[in-house]
Order: sequence, then structure tokens, then C-alpha cells
Amino acid sequence: MPYHHVPVMVDEVLAYLNVQPGKTIVDCTLGGCGHAKAILERTAPDGFLIGLDQDIEAIENAQYVLTSYNNRIALFHDNFVNLPSILDRLGIIGVDGILLDLGVSLHHLESSGRGFSFRKNEPLDMRMDVSTKITAEQVVNTFKEKELAHIFSCYGEERFSKRIARAIVRERKKTPIRTSYCLAEIIRKAIPKQSGPQRIHPATRVFMSLRIYVNSELEKLEIFMKNVADLLTPRGRLCVLSFHSLEDRIVKHQIRALGKTCSCPPSFSKCICGFEKKFRSLTKKPLRPTGDEISANPNARSTRLRAAERI
Repeated sequence: MPYHHVPVMVDEVLAYLNVQPGKTIVDCTLGGCGHAKAILERTAPDGFLIGLDQDIEAIENAQYVLTSYNNRIALFHDNFVNLPSILDRLGIIGVDGILLDLGVSLHHLESSGRGFSFRKNEPLDMRMDVSTKITAEQVVNTFKEKELAHIFSCYGEERFSKRIARAIVRERKKTPIRTSYCLAEIIRKAIPKQSGPQRIHPATRVFMSLRIYVNSELEKLEIFMKNVADLLTPRGRLCVLSFHSLEDRIVKHQIRALGKTCSCPPSFSKCICGFEKKFRSLTKKPLRPTGDEISANPNARSTRLRAAERI
């Protein structure tokens, strides 16, 4: 069965990527193929889509959902950080557009069985690519208290990171922590009780931090953003959908860095770096979904869209 998935900000993505017939576009995070399908429709009759996803289940889903476009797609089970080598294999020097949707798909939360959600009792896996080695269960049960606190604070911006890490180490001495329900309950008890309704579940930030750490998400995004301009043709577009401040910060800083003409210190009277300006930002501030879209799809509420054009 195909994924149940509602793509975010589709009209804005198509507009900022300047998707037109005949163009070659890369969807670096296929997920449920909502954006991919819209791109294929807009690039008809002779446009081409290169689709990537590090989750093999997403590739299998894409093969089913996009079967009618088989002559205009190339699918790869890989992480977007490896896009340069994929384009080399295809003999493509540059593409017209690149989309990066950094959100977790509904499939991962609702039916992957890998413990991404604290609302389901599943094994603590959290790997997007199940061929990689480290799982969330290994992190939770073997990392030192200090290491856990660092992960929760650095990747989840969790203010009670030390308390939660201490509670996890204490509980795992009694019995290994193997399921999402078990971990969520430990986190809930570790956080001080607060009066009034809470905006998010107490385990939200810890689960997010574990997922980011297990999949090396921020490190891969940083590498990708440093090199992405070289993968685009002149006037080619980049569009990135991020869902939390850590991702958005990396995207913003790299677009800004690639939009500078010189990286020499201000004290230098003459440029010696030879830095080439590669990007023109198309979004001074990140675009957010409309109120109507958020009402129809609450999962869209934290989306931030940034776009840039290759000079």
C-alpha cells in the first residue's frame, strides 16, 4: 500500500523552484512522493526527476506511486549528501532545481515500526536507513550520562537534558530500555510537573534529538549545503523545507555564506581569497504555510521554506 502522506507547501515549492516543462529537478527526500508527483506533472511532457531517499521503503513506495512516470524518473536509495556522485553516475553536470524536505514522513511516525513516535509502542530503532549500524536503543542503553545529556541538549534543545539523562541511566540499570513507550514514560517522570496544559509532549525534544543523532542529520545537511550550489546550473534553484531551528539555522547560514563575494577579514585592504559568489537568496525570511494549510494539515505548522538561486 502507498504511504499516507500530505506534502507541505506544494504551490510555494513549485513556484520557488521555478518548475517548468523540460526541466531536470532533484527531489532529495522522496518520502511519500507528494512533491515528486507535483514536479513531474509540472515538468511534463519531457522533464526529468531524480529522486533520492535513504529509506528503502520510500523507494519501494515511489516505484509504485510514480510508475506512470517511469520514462522520466531515476530513483536512488541513498542519502542526499551523496548527490554529487549520483549526478556523476548519470553524466549530469548540473540540474535546474533541487528540493530538500527535511520533515519526518507520516509513514515513519505511524507505520514504520521503528519507534520514531512516543505515541506508539515500538522498538527503539529510529534509523531512516535500516542498513546503518547504530540504533536509538543502543544510544539509550550504552552511552554515558554526560553523552546522553549532550545529545538531548545539543540536538533537541531540551532544558532538562541532565535530569532526563540521569533518569535513563538509573532505569536502564534495572532493565534495558527497549521501546518508545518505556522511554517516553521515563522522560515524563523525569521532567518537573508544570501547571496548566503543555504545548508539546514532554518526550518530544528527546525523541527528536535521538532521531537526529542516530541519522547524523545535521552533519549531513551541513556537508550538503556547502556543496549544493555546484550541483545547479546557472539560474538553477534550491528550495529547502526545514522543521526546527537547528536545520533552518544551517540552511540560512550556508545560503548567506555562498551569497558573499569575499571571505577575507574586514581588515584586509585587498581580497586575496578569490571567493566566488554562488547564490542569490530568494527568501529574506523563511516562508511559513498559510493558516488554511495549517488548519487542513496541522503537521505543516512548523515548516520553514528557504530558497536560493545559482548565479
